[in-house]
Amino acid sequence: MNLSDQLIDWYQVHKRDLPWRNISDPYLIWISEIILQQTRVNQGLDYYLRFIERFPNVETLAAAEEDEVLKYWQGLGYYSRARNLHQAAQQIIRDFGGFFPTTYTEVLQLKGVGAYTAAAVCSFAYNLPYAVVDGNVYRVLSRLFAIETPIDSHFGKKEFDSLAQQLIENSVPSLHNQAIMEFGALQCVPVSPNCSDCPLQVYCKAYELKIVEQLPVKSKKTSVKQRFFNYLVIQYNQQIFLQKRTADDIWKNLYEFPLIETDHLLTLEELLENNSFCHIFYGIEQVKILNISKPVHHLLTHRRITAQFITLQIVEKNESLKQFIEISNTEIGNFAVSRLVEMYLKKEI
Repeated sequence: MNLSDQLIDWYQVHKRDLPWRNISDPYLIWISEIILQQTRVNQGLDYYLRFIERFPNVETLAAAEEDEVLKYWQGLGYYSRARNLHQAAQQIIRDFGGFFPTTYTEVLQLKGVGAYTAAAVCSFAYNLPYAVVDGNVYRVLSRLFAIETPIDSHFGKKEFDSLAQQLIENSVPSLHNQAIMEFGALQCVPVSPNCSDCPLQVYCKAYELKIVEQLPVKSKKTSVKQRFFNYLVIQYNQQIFLQKRTADDIWKNLYEFPLIETDHLLTLEELLENNSFCHIFYGIEQVKILNISKPVHHLLTHRRITAQFITLQIVEKNESLKQFIEISNTEIGNFAVSRLVEMYLKKEI
C-alpha cells in the first residue's frame, strides 16, 4: 500500500462530517474554500451555512449588493475575500454564461482565485489531478520528507508543489487532497503531534531524525504596523453618524464611526485641539463629551490597532457632518462593520 492509499484509508475513518464534503457542486465548494482560507473550520462552519442559505447559487450572489455580501461576511475578516467572491460571481454570469467554469485554467481566471483554490475546486468538484497545497499540506510533507527548505520561499513553494503533485498521481485526486489536508488538521498538528500513534510513522523522516517540532521552516517574520484609531460616536437626537472606508486599506467598503487616526491615542485635551476634530465640529457651539472608552487592542495579520471610542452629543449640525452618513440608532445593525466596531456595539468594549 502506497502513501496516498494510507492517507485515504486514514481519512475514511477519521474525517469530520462537514457540509462541503461529499458534494460535487463547484459553487458550494468554492464558497467553502474561500471562507476556510483564513478561517478555522469551527468558526467558518456557521458563516458558510448562513452564506449559502442567503446566496445558494452564483446567480443570487452576483445579483446581490456588495454591502449585503459584506454584511453576511461580517466577523470573518479579510474582507477582500468577500469583495472578490462577489465580483467573481458577476464574472461567471458575464463571461461563462452563468455556469461555473470546468477547467483549471478557467477557474484560475476568477477574481480572487489562486492556484490553491483552483486546485481545490477542480479536484473536489471535477476530480481533476491538481494537488492542493495549504498550510496543513506543507506541514505534513515537510515532516514526512524532512524538508528544511523554507515554505515561504520561492524555492520552497516550487519544491512542495512538485512533491505534492507527484503524490497525487495514480491516486484519486479528490480523496487524496482532502485526506492529506485533514491529516494535517487532525493528526500532524503544529504543536505536539501524536507521533507514536501515527499511521504514517514508518514513512516519516522527521520522526526518524527527531526533528518533527522543527518543521516546517519559515524564513520570514510578519512585519506588524501599529496604528491608533480615535472613533467618534456622535449622537444627535436619536441619530448617529457613520462613514464608509473606501481607501485601499484594511476593512475596505465596511462602515465605521467617524475616525481620527493619529500616532497615539488622544487625550481629551489633545482631542479638543486636534485639527480634524475642530473641522468636523466647526461652528457647533456645544459638543458634549459623554464618555471615552478604555483603550482596546485589535490584532490583524499585519496591523495592530489600538482604538478608543469617544461618545459625543451635539444639539445642532453643520456642513462638515454632511460628509458622513446619518442614520437612526436602530439602523446600525444593517451595516457591515469591522469586528472591532462590532465588539463596541455589543458592549464588549
